[in-house]
Amino acid sequence: MRRVISAVVVAAALALAASACGGSDTGTGIPQQSVAPADVSGEVTWWDTSDATTEGPAFQELIKNFEAKYPKIKVNYVNVPFADARDKFKTAAQSGSGAPDVLRTDVGWVAEFASLGYLAPLDGTPALVKPEEFLPSPAASGKYGGKTYGVPQVTDTLGLLYNKELLKKAGYDAPPATMADLKKVALDVKSKAGADGLALNVDAYFLLPFIYGEGGDFVDVPNKKITISSPQTTAGVKLVEDLITSGATVKPALQDSYTNAETAFKEGKVAMIFNGPWSNADNLGGKVFKDDPDNFGVAPVPAGTVKAGSPVGGHDYTVYAGSKNLAASYLFVQFMDSTESQAAIAGKLGLLPTRTSAYSAPEATANPKIAQWQKPMESAVERPWIPEAASLFQPLVEGYQKLAGGQTSTEPMLKDVATAYQGILKGWGL
Repeated sequence: MRRVISAVVVAAALALAASACGGSDTGTGIPQQSVAPADVSGEVTWWDTSDATTEGPAFQELIKNFEAKYPKIKVNYVNVPFADARDKFKTAAQSGSGAPDVLRTDVGWVAEFASLGYLAPLDGTPALVKPEEFLPSPAASGKYGGKTYGVPQVTDTLGLLYNKELLKKAGYDAPPATMADLKKVALDVKSKAGADGLALNVDAYFLLPFIYGEGGDFVDVPNKKITISSPQTTAGVKLVEDLITSGATVKPALQDSYTNAETAFKEGKVAMIFNGPWSNADNLGGKVFKDDPDNFGVAPVPAGTVKAGSPVGGHDYTVYAGSKNLAASYLFVQFMDSTESQAAIAGKLGLLPTRTSAYSAPEATANPKIAQWQKPMESAVERPWIPEAASLFQPLVEGYQKLAGGQTSTEPMLKDVATAYQGILKGWGL
């Protein structure tokens, strides 16, 4: 899965949220609970998978506020690198030792963890307050088998981030709107502006705008069909192959390509990258944007021949089914996911709330980056919320790295990925 959002968009979001089904409550939006919140005590260990430097401090500030409100509850804050969190949690949950009470879970992990029995259902608990306020796509990511296992913390998508000054030097007053234009603008920047035009992150998630743009996808869930090697998906990946071989993009780094692309962008060595709102704070702290934030541009991903589309991303709060501190954990999630907390995070970090009510809060409206992400979010594509979803990325990452390194081409790479998917999605067809 994620603006001041315009009044029209806020109204539309409110209307959508109001039409969603909410859980039973006391009339205040808070489900009945057997113990008064003020009497709940215990310790809650929270694994935060946000960036420890640029985002972690803002969440730790919320924790201080939570502990002030609930002095009988202590929160043990642990920042776990995002890349390690999925496997680390699964190992701890499977062994029954070392798992956190609450996890900041990627939206693509919830169905998997829930299917394995690692998450506590949140329906009817204090953790799930006013679900009718949630934007539909982020809310859908937390559901599995008819139950709610995650409440959406932040939502996001990928956009085209660009250096306005470098594009202007190359003769452009606006970012490219199509994939064909992306190549042209990148080559013009390289020849006229003294910088590289585009840097790619060699990661499966970052392939999706190219694939969606040509009408492709990883899978067709209703028909249980693997579509990673379909003509549409092939056409999307061929666009990436062409960007690399034509020199429109700097030669991709095969190790830590995300950091390499991000660093080159914020230092002014490259004009354009694909990234999400989670990178706002990092980019604005970079050399070329720190003293000139207006030079930092955000636009929707360029459109392919079918549409412009980028994946819905984001994170959910989930509670470990084996937690010995469920009551305290539910209250912690309730507090961290409240309108006030979401608005505070939006204001400080530019992360996009999942509650419609947070967008009109003063803290959120004061951050101009929230408004900049409105257009990219309008073309966000909901991903399949299936237990196998997270496992589909690794085979594609490995194939993408070979493609970027010149060891293969699009068609054989995707054929190999499709074969790997058959081992993951038992009984699915090609």
